[in-house]
Formats: sequence, structure tokens, C-alpha cells
Amino acid sequence: MIGLPRWLLVPAAVGAAFVLLPLVAMVSRVDWGGFGSLVTSESARDALWLSLRTSTCSTLACLVLGVPMAAVLARIDFPGQGLLRSLVLLPLVIPPVVSGIALLYTFGRRGLLGHTLDVLGVEVAFTTTAVIMAQTFVALPFLVISLEGAMRTAGQRYEVVAATLGAAPSTVFRRVTLPLVLPGLLSGAVLAFARSLGEFGATITFAGSLQGTTATLPIQIYLERVTDPDAAVALSLVLVVVAVLVIGVARTGRSAV
Repeated sequence: MIGLPRWLLVPAAVGAAFVLLPLVAMVSRVDWGGFGSLVTSESARDALWLSLRTSTCSTLACLVLGVPMAAVLARIDFPGQGLLRSLVLLPLVIPPVVSGIALLYTFGRRGLLGHTLDVLGVEVAFTTTAVIMAQTFVALPFLVISLEGAMRTAGQRYEVVAATLGAAPSTVFRRVTLPLVLPGLLSGAVLAFARSLGEFGATITFAGSLQGTTATLPIQIYLERVTDPDAAVALSLVLVVVAVLVIGVARTGRSAV
């Protein structure tokens, strides 16, 4: 194995410190004496449960929508493919609040589609459904880009062999393609879940901050930041721990694959 230049250790250590020191500082500010009561209050429990529930739903939505999108982008060449890929990845680079405004003017009561939905008696904005939609909008690119990269890396030779042996396209996709790219699919799903769990800007813009309905854990932390800083720090630590557990489970599952 070729050794790395020793000078790389310095910026690597600085980068690690840049990531870890803020976490250490946050932990040092936790009021451990009242930690239990802070994280088990009704508002905290509602926010945590809502975040886990909506993040799970948005991850499932990302799988339903993102797997076909990644397959089309990875396996089919068509005019405007580059532009479509750029548009799919757009939520990665625009501010989340802009994503929330775009969703509001699409599905809000006076939005492009929201007006028609309102006439039909369907309200989307400022509901739990809006939370899931906002999370899905910002998290979907993570799954698409991860899975598309995995499919391009895997190539098509096994798919071609299966098709030559008479397997139908759906069978090839289900029995050959997906098992080959399963690690990439799991990584994309975990990234989507983690992004949904930490989503704030698009959610508060499109869904609001109603306790038990739209106030997810990041929003509750923001609300508590002014009125009760100790609660904000305690809830922030809970969010970090949940995120670490999710990533740990994902790495374990990927190693098993």
C-alpha cells in the first residue's frame, strides 16, 4: 500500500476538529440535571415522534419515486438528459426556504395546483402531509444521485445476460439490477432519511410549526432556542444521537450486504 504524504495529516486533523469541536461544545452546555424532563416534555415527545414518522414516510416516497428516476437516468439516453439530471439535483443547491416557497406556490391554497385541490376540499399546506412533501422534495436527490452512480458503476453485463436468457425487463430489474446496486440503494435511503430528519427551512415555510402536526424536531429546537435555550440544546443532542444511530445501522446493514 502506498503511504500518504505526512503533511495531509495536518489539514485532516483540522477538518476533524472543525466537525467535532462544535459537538463537544454543545454537549458541554447540556443541563444534565434537567435533561430527562427537557427531552420528555409533551412538545419534545410530539416533535420527535412526528420527525421519525414523517421522515420514514418521506424516505418511502423517495424510494417509490427515486428508484425509477435513477434507473431512467442511468440506463436510458434521451435528449435533454443532462438538463433533467440538473433539475432533479436542484434541491441540493437551492436554499431549503426557496424549496418551501416553491411548494407553497404549487400546493398552497392559491398555488398552481393547490387552488384546484382546495375546490375539491383537499388541503395540503400547513398539514402533516406538507411536512412529508417538503422532506421528500429536499431528500429525493440524495437517493437519486446515490443509486444512479451505483447503477452506472455496476454496468449492464449481467442484465444483458439475463435478457438474453429470456428474462422479462421487469424480472431483470427486480432479480438482477436491484440486488447488484443494493448497497447504493441502502446508502441513498439512509441519506434521504437523515436529510428528512434534519429538514427545517422548506418544512417551516410550507407546513408551519403547529405542535403535533407540523412542528418537527428541528422546528421545535428553533422555537425553544429563544424561550428555553437549555431545552434547545437537549433536543439538539437527541437529534444528533438519533442521526448517529441511523448512520450506524446503515453502515452495519451495508457491511452485511
